[in-house]
Amino acid sequence: MAGALISMLGMPHGAFDVVVARKLFGFTSIKGWALFGLTYLSLSVTVAGFWYLAPTPFLCTFLAFSALHFGGDPAKGASILLRCLYGGAVIVLPALLHGPELQQLLGLVAGPASAAVVAPVLSKVAGPWLFAIAVAFFLQVGASRTTTWELTALTAVSLLAPPLIGFTIYFCAMHSPRHILRTLANLPDADRRNSVALVLWSNLFVLAALAVIGWLTIDVAIASGLMQLIFVSLAALTLPHMMLLEGARRWGVPARN
Repeated sequence: MAGALISMLGMPHGAFDVVVARKLFGFTSIKGWALFGLTYLSLSVTVAGFWYLAPTPFLCTFLAFSALHFGGDPAKGASILLRCLYGGAVIVLPALLHGPELQQLLGLVAGPASAAVVAPVLSKVAGPWLFAIAVAFFLQVGASRTTTWELTALTAVSLLAPPLIGFTIYFCAMHSPRHILRTLANLPDADRRNSVALVLWSNLFVLAALAVIGWLTIDVAIASGLMQLIFVSLAALTLPHMMLLEGARRWGVPARN
């Protein structure tokens, strides 16, 4: 169920990269879009190869890049410190109360051996991370009141919910909808309608794919493999997705506020 929800919002979330790329590069020709697609795919395949050849360095890099990416969620004006605490909360804090479950989840992504290396490190960092968040909350460090309370809610979910449930809540209820709404808000009306259609078609595609996969994957072993596929796919797509959004930020394309 969690994997289905992540896929449902992850696909439209990533589908908006097409919208951002058009605003950033002004693609109008088939050749331009083919070059963009080839570059995007090549970066994703490179990440997948990294996962296959060096799972432990891959897992460390993936978690660091994910924290950096999630740190872009708070509204404009948030300090670098707060963005760092926010981005790492959903990754680090589950280790405080749900260490074994987090290690099992990381094992699905990169294998049990890699998870056994990374999970204890997260457990050692989780306490100081929570303390830093508490200090930032009481001092209102570099954030609006709304952002501070949002960090508090994310902290509570990351601490109390099992890791997979906590991540699903964050990704599906906070991160992905925010990205979609911010992108839509910066589009002309015509582009906005086309983008909504893109999201709907993406959802239909995901629903059809999940229905087929659900029919084929009855036993637990295959279901675990499916969960690994979902998370590795997210990892593979995170690099080009982040590079595109960072380019939009640097060159003044309002992909996020």
